[in-house]
Amino acid sequence: MPEPEQLYKELDFLGKSTIDHLIELGEIKEIPAESRILEEGQNVHWLPIVISGRIRVYTRHEGKELLLYYILPGESCIMSFTAAIHRGQSRINAVTESDSDILLIPSRHIKELVDRHARLRGMIFNLYQTRYEELLDTIKQVVFHHLDMRLLRFLREEMALSGSPGIRLSHREIAQKLGTAREVVSRVLKKLESEGLIVQSKTGIRLLQM
Repeated sequence: MPEPEQLYKELDFLGKSTIDHLIELGEIKEIPAESRILEEGQNVHWLPIVISGRIRVYTRHEGKELLLYYILPGESCIMSFTAAIHRGQSRINAVTESDSDILLIPSRHIKELVDRHARLRGMIFNLYQTRYEELLDTIKQVVFHHLDMRLLRFLREEMALSGSPGIRLSHREIAQKLGTAREVVSRVLKKLESEGLIVQSKTGIRLLQM
């Protein structure tokens, strides 16, 4: 369970009164890594606000995954917000990528909170803008860019998020996140390695040029 100081630090931009209200109505949970917290087709009963850790949000089609965005500390899931407000079903999947502390707000309280707290409304509007831009960028990458460019971008983003010079994902895991086949990822990684852009080893993949 996060210390109160950590929660107030991550949500400082909301102001104390808003945070106090969120804590009063919500529930803080410690959720282990690789826990599925939402699936497509489920009713959305909670709005998650990440205190620590990271959530991966993706869609799936015919056994393939496409990464949409990550939810980082101090952020929430705009797709869950939309579904909860309209009492609809989720159109995304969400999985914790690491052990995470998450503030869960019951969907029945969301409209009340947004109506009452201007800073929370501002957070939601900003997230809409951010996710909209990210999704447009994802569409451009999928439609217009070759897989080698998409793969390099993915590696850069993963390393930036983890703060590590390399990543320890298997070719199959990368393929799932990019919505393609493992064999294709293996072939492209080999090509990038031959071009001197990456190095592959038993400990993972490392970018030589950021």
